[in-house]
Amino acid sequence: MSEILQDLSTPALVRAIEANLFEAWAYFGHWPQAELYDGPDMMRVITGVPFPWCNGVFRAHLAPQETDAKIAATLTHFQARHLPLIWWTGPATRPADLGERLQAHGLRHAEDAPGMAVDLQALTEERPTPSGLTVEPVGDVETLRRWFRPFTLGFAFPDFAAHAFLDCYVSLGFSPQVPWRHYIGWLKGEAVATASLFLGAGVAGIYNVAAVPEVRRQGIGLAVTLAPLRAARDLGYRVGILHSSQMGFNVYRRLGFEEYCKVSQYVWPGDTEHGEGKGNGT
Repeated sequence: MSEILQDLSTPALVRAIEANLFEAWAYFGHWPQAELYDGPDMMRVITGVPFPWCNGVFRAHLAPQETDAKIAATLTHFQARHLPLIWWTGPATRPADLGERLQAHGLRHAEDAPGMAVDLQALTEERPTPSGLTVEPVGDVETLRRWFRPFTLGFAFPDFAAHAFLDCYVSLGFSPQVPWRHYIGWLKGEAVATASLFLGAGVAGIYNVAAVPEVRRQGIGLAVTLAPLRAARDLGYRVGILHSSQMGFNVYRRLGFEEYCKVSQYVWPGDTEHGEGKGNGT
């Protein structure tokens, strides 16, 4: 894992907000069915699952004169596999007008996600926990299966995509050396909320924050986010980062997160008929 980031300057935090996302997706390359290309021009992750949120392009560094040809070649690569994708752009993306060019090639601008960071030594933690709620790390396959129910409902993931990612997370394992860790919120014995922690680029990244619709607006999303942040702090991490949905923005602000940049998402549906889903990351 990368050296833990101690620099709290804005440029360092912006770099970490993007770099953690890149490393989180690159780690899916350990899944036997996934294909990872990590070159100087871009990073491309193909899981083979025909759902946009399961395939992505990241970290594009393209010369202006070659950009349109690279976009076309990349889309052809996915089209040959009958796969949709999300193309991510951010502060480090080159050229700066890549988003406009993606739209000219038929991608749809889906969202501008606030890239946020917090000093883990200054978390706002004095929040009442909803009565009966417990949050714990996922350490076995059966608990991970239970974890996927609120995840699937919260992100509107189709069952086929959720089943594929269950297989992915199981294949990555539960060892303390694995940078992906998952947390589950229980309420009266039922799995109601999820979050994931990815330790990469020297910071603690929060992903997959979701709650079943019937328990939203009760502080459960805040509680399930706080647990992995505390765990990361106990491991010596100084900075937490995430890429927020509009729904979660005020929740994260209450924990002390501040916005430092935007990370944009452009959807290319390919020739599939599946929906797009929503959410803050993987």
